[in-house]
Amino acid sequence: MSLDRLWASWRSAYVADVTLGRDHEAGCVFCALLSEEPSPESGLIVANELAACLLNAYPYGSGHLLVLPRRHVAGLSELTDDEAAALWSLSRQAVRSVEQAYRPDGVNLGANLGEAAGAGIPAHLHLHVLPRWQGDTNFMTSIAETRVLPESLAETWAKVTAAWPEAL
Repeated sequence: MSLDRLWASWRSAYVADVTLGRDHEAGCVFCALLSEEPSPESGLIVANELAACLLNAYPYGSGHLLVLPRRHVAGLSELTDDEAAALWSLSRQAVRSVEQAYRPDGVNLGANLGEAAGAGIPAHLHLHVLPRWQGDTNFMTSIAETRVLPESLAETWAKVTAAWPEAL
């Protein structure tokens, strides 16, 4: 059975605007956000000298976070050992935070490496942290391929930051 799609064509323009022809820091939406202070408005949750965690501005579900290196690199192999360790450490903290804040049945942790793999912003490596629940695919996702988010990004930011672990 094939599914109809409800198109979000606006997203194509957004992705093109923030990614095409911009392989340097100056045009990267992530690099711009990393210059902000943590707040619900910026979506930045926490940052250290090597990595950061922020809200996904276009989440697949409540609690969808992104973890990324501060340095503008596209691939895992471009990370230094210290950057890789910082990225993994923040990813663990992000998973712990969404587990604490949302009590999900599971968590997706993954990366889309490159445009062909589905990366919306392929020039700046980022990992997705997404809480999941048994049966969280409802008729909107199954039939209309549309997701309904029950909370605002500001509410997500407040929940996640309140549950953020000091250190693992």
